[in-house]
This record gives sequence, C-alpha cells and structure tokens, in this order.
Amino acid sequence: MNMKIVKKINNDEILSKIINNFDEQIYLVGGSVRDFLLDKSTNDRDLILLNSDPKEFSLKLADFFDATFVTLDDVNKIYRVVLKDKINYIDITNAIESNLEKDLKRRDLTINAIAYDMRKNEIVDIVGGVSDLNNKILRVIDEKNLLDDPLRLLRIFRFQAQTGFEIDSNTLSYAQKYIELIKNPAIERINYEIMHLFSGMYSDIALKSMDNIRLLERIFPIVKELKKVPPNSHHHLRLFEHSVETLRQINLIYEKSSKEVKVHLEKIDFGGYTRLAHLKLAGFLHDVGKYQTWTIEPDTGRHRFIKHDDLGAKMVVTILRKLSFSNKQIDYISTMIKNHIYPSSLMSSPEVNEKIMMRYIRKLDTNSIDEIILAQADRLSARGPEISEELVQNNLNSLNKLLNFYLEIRDSLEPLPKLLDGNEVMRILNITPSPKLGQIMNALHEAQINGDILTKEHAINFVKNLN
Repeated sequence: MNMKIVKKINNDEILSKIINNFDEQIYLVGGSVRDFLLDKSTNDRDLILLNSDPKEFSLKLADFFDATFVTLDDVNKIYRVVLKDKINYIDITNAIESNLEKDLKRRDLTINAIAYDMRKNEIVDIVGGVSDLNNKILRVIDEKNLLDDPLRLLRIFRFQAQTGFEIDSNTLSYAQKYIELIKNPAIERINYEIMHLFSGMYSDIALKSMDNIRLLERIFPIVKELKKVPPNSHHHLRLFEHSVETLRQINLIYEKSSKEVKVHLEKIDFGGYTRLAHLKLAGFLHDVGKYQTWTIEPDTGRHRFIKHDDLGAKMVVTILRKLSFSNKQIDYISTMIKNHIYPSSLMSSPEVNEKIMMRYIRKLDTNSIDEIILAQADRLSARGPEISEELVQNNLNSLNKLLNFYLEIRDSLEPLPKLLDGNEVMRILNITPSPKLGQIMNALHEAQINGDILTKEHAINFVKNLN
C-alpha cells in the first residue's frame, strides 16, 4: 500500500465523501493519481466504474454535492460533475469494454495510466507507470496509441513542460515518425495542449525537445524564420534560441518575484489560463517581426530590425487566430509584443520622473507588470559582445524602479475620465464611422495619457485641430 496516496485521498474532502457515502466499485485514474503520487493537489478527478452505470452514478454525485451534471459524451458514457466552486470537477465513465486493464493500456503515457482502487486502497499499475514516475521518465504505452489519437504527440511535450521529466528515446522516435499527423486533431484541442504547455514551469525544455524532432515548426511555422537570424553584437544567441531563452527568463523572474507580482501573474483574466502562461507565449513570440525587418548596415555590419515590434504585433494576430486563440488572448499577446521595447527605452531617457513613469502606467494599465517582466527577460536573454554586465544591471535596476513605482501607486490610481466618446466626436467633426474616427480616438487617448488634455474643452479643441 502506498501511504502517500492513501493520505492524499483521505485528506481530499471530495474523494473521502465519495468513499464514505457510496458503495460502487470505483477506481481513481489518470492525472489525479499521478499528481497525488507526485505530492501535488488536483481539481480534476477522473473516476472509472466497472459494474455501475456512470450516468446514474454521476446524477447521484451531482445531487449529493449540490453540483452541476454535464454530459460530455452520451455515446461513450462520459459525464462530468462540476462542483459549486466551479473549480473542482469529477469526470465519470466506464472502463473500455468493462475491462480496466484494456482501458489503462489504451492511454497515452505510462504515468497517466495508473489506477487506484478506492475500495481496496490499492494501486493498479500494469504498464510501469509508478516506476517511470519515480525515475522521471515520459514513456508512451504503445506506438499505436499515437495513431489512435495524434494529439498525444503534443501531449508528450505538454507533460514534459509540466513535469520536467526526460522523454524516453523510443517515445521520441515514435513522435518523430508521426509528426505529420499533428495536422489531424481539431485546432481547438491543439490550442488546449499549447496553453497547458506554456503553463508548465519547464516550457523551454519542452519547446527544445519539440524542435529537435521538428514538431515545433508544425505548430508554429514562424520558427523557420526565427532560425534564419544569427547572433549579432547585441545577441549571443540565434533568434530562435533567444526567443526560448526569453521564455525561460520569464519563469525565473516569476519565481524570484514578490508575492504581489506573483499574485498578479497567477490571475486568470482571459482564456482560462494564467497571465504567466500568456506572458511566456508572448515572450516566445516577441521577436517574430525581426526576420522581415532584418537589415545589415554595410559600413558597420550592425544588424538592424527597425519597427520589428510593430510588425510582430500584427503578425501574431494571424498566427494566433489560426490556432483558435480568443480575441482577448490575442489582444494581450499583441500588446505585449508591440510594447516590449517601450519600458527599457522609457527608463533610459535622460531624465526619468514620475510624469514619465505615469505615462507608461496609463498606457499599459493592468498590463504594466507583465510588460516590465517581458522587458527584463528580453534584456537577460541578449548578452552579445557589445552588451556589458553594467549595462544589463542598469537596465534591470531602472525597470525595477518602474515596477516599484507602479506597485506603490496602483491602488490609488483612478481611471482616466472619458472626456469624449465616438458619437460626440462624429457630431463635432460632422463625420461618420470610419478608420479616421478610430485614429482620432486613439490620438485623443494618447494625448490624455500624456497629460496634454485635462478637460472636455481641451478635448474638443484637440479633435478640431487634429481634423
């Protein structure tokens, strides 16, 4: 008997209530068993029943917990019970062909195919999952399981991002053999795995593993362009490696950050995933505009990437739309890319004062922390021969000054008043809805951020003169 998982289950309020109040033969399977053995908590509990109807049992659970019953797949008898907190949920189904062994052998990785008999308090491990868990190995159960569901190709690397485990050599060979099949799964399922990958603390390791078998460029074709830009006087790494290193540095900065910063980055404000996961994706993609803006000065040999931030912000919209990201997710990542140079350039001004820092905060608003961290990670990932340690430290110190200023004032910061709306501007200028109106509204907002416009009268005169 594994006392670690027994203790975990006994301390799990939901599972202990199920054991004590229901008589069905129940197995806990998959990720929840894996996480318990790794001494982690979980909100997702997968149950398999052998001799009971899963729909009937799910309805009883929903009634017992005063929870919501959801049908996931009536044909294959897969149901979900969502608890009142909307965080914890239980998935219930039958074993394939009412055979637990067959069910476990049809899964993706050995570490995800461990079951736990909740009646006998026994681990059921027929594929060596516990051993692989202890040895920190990711191993597919059977090559044909990848053919059954090619999304499992991506799941291998998602779990590497989450665990940091080494991928078994045969598993890597199988993944490389079938990489073209990754185009088969629905794009929404691929999106789900991508965001889980970027949610992991070892995302950089997983991306490198994916790149080694050329799977990464199947998901992000832009990788081919990133690899064409070599190191230069400011960058000690090729652009692709710089992009992965930026992501890694974001992780490191997060781990060393204050509680205030961590709480902010752990918020789930859009897309169902943390800001940190989205920021890491933005870090990976922050220089996608560089290849197309790349020039080399003939006289100095200096590499230039003029306005790569603007182009990259536009390019990423197309990249992420193809991967089924939401508008809010795309807006955030595009904003991060468009402004990733801004914090450092602002803080390198000859005279940095509160008005200048306030302008940054007004412009980035709730994304202020995120953009500063991206700028710091970008700086730490670029250590070419012209970049001295003193320059790096001065840059980091100035960005920390900006961060501290924001943290000090954010609770007392009131939103800018809306001096004019679009309808008022159209009446004042006698114009109709058009791109021109959008440009005027943006210019008005920028002027207000700068402190050049303080009253409605100022705003009216501004738009008249702008027109």
